[in-house]
Amino acid sequence: MTEQNFIQWLMKTQIPSIRYQTMHYLLDLPDTDAEVQAAWESMKTCGPIPSILAEQSESGSWLGEHSYYTPKYTSTHWSMLLLEELDADSRNPHLQRGANFMLQATSKSLERHLESDAHGLTCFWANLLRYALHCGLADDPRLAAIIALLVNDALHVEWRCEHNHEMPCAWGAARTLWALATIPVDQRSLDVQAAIQSGLVFLLEEHDLLKADYPTPLGDSTHPLWYRLNFPLFYQADILFVLRASSELGKLSHPSAQKALEWLQERRSANGQWRSASPFRQRTWKSLGDHQETNRWVSLQAALILKSAGKPI
Repeated sequence: MTEQNFIQWLMKTQIPSIRYQTMHYLLDLPDTDAEVQAAWESMKTCGPIPSILAEQSESGSWLGEHSYYTPKYTSTHWSMLLLEELDADSRNPHLQRGANFMLQATSKSLERHLESDAHGLTCFWANLLRYALHCGLADDPRLAAIIALLVNDALHVEWRCEHNHEMPCAWGAARTLWALATIPVDQRSLDVQAAIQSGLVFLLEEHDLLKADYPTPLGDSTHPLWYRLNFPLFYQADILFVLRASSELGKLSHPSAQKALEWLQERRSANGQWRSASPFRQRTWKSLGDHQETNRWVSLQAALILKSAGKPI
């Protein structure tokens, strides 16, 4: 498949966000381009974004949930995470309500977490930071508290989490890198820079990204998600996700990332596409599309990573 045919295949999607991200990020077309503008407007009126937002209550939470965390993966926390992945308009009042609802709902828990010097659940706080930053809330003091929590887990607790039997958690580190990457380089404090470096060392140097020899209660057993190309993921991570975070941080030149890039290129099918997995398809919003659309998502993400690494698409 030529690059042109690959682009044409991506553009046949029924998901406006894929068309928008293909044109804007992969082809570098400006926001003023007529087709980019058309895709941006379509994102607001059809496809998964309006479908997910239609289930939001006036308070900013999602209807029918047991808590902002359950059920997985349609309650508020997960819906906001998906909307960020879909590039939903950060100025949309629905997104603003959702982010503020989550910050309010977690404020006491965050306060207790910091006061007791607790640690863990890094993936949860990192995901919350990611979509809150997407919503333009960088100056909200509650985000500073979340960043402080993530920095503590990176620099003083060495990524340990009770849900990984008090061993360092690769998923938490990967999610933290993905969140901190959203902070502009010139606005990253020394602590944030140190936390990023700690995560990169843990994921790419102290352990092998391809062997996945990260500490787990299962010993040498690797989680089955790790070697698949998954979309969407929620608190989990896989090789593709670590490469996405590394790409956003400009760290794909690292030798460990380079080996993973070779692995990613080898996973490309003869038709030029990447085959995907969607392990939570039955538990999340159906409007994300079928298996073919998931193939497009991971293929787009893989192509963006290769582009960032200066490799041919």
